[in-house]
Amino acid sequence: MSTLTAPTGDEGYLLDPADWTEEIAEQLAAAEDLVLTDEHWSVIRYVRDWHAEHGVAPSGRDVIQFMKSQGASRNRLFELFPYGYVQQTCKIAGMIKPRSWSTG
Repeated sequence: MSTLTAPTGDEGYLLDPADWTEEIAEQLAAAEDLVLTDEHWSVIRYVRDWHAEHGVAPSGRDVIQFMKSQGASRNRLFELFPYGYVQQTCKIAGMIKPRSWSTG
């Protein structure tokens, strides 16, 4: 696996979401022991699009509503990203880690 070319913080989150690419997402996912499927990509693209429109990452509630609109259950987000929305989804989607988020 190649080394990330975009700077990250101590916990592996990109420092600038504009540095994100699909290749970087694949690398971040591999570091989390995830292989991205079309379903993962759907969620990641939703997070990226929301960020582009609103300037912030969507809340977990917004992502769950999106998934429900796609016919998935609330729990499906946690099946796709077992370590949680912030810990994996936002990291792989290239979001910076806001100070107010908890990864626990």
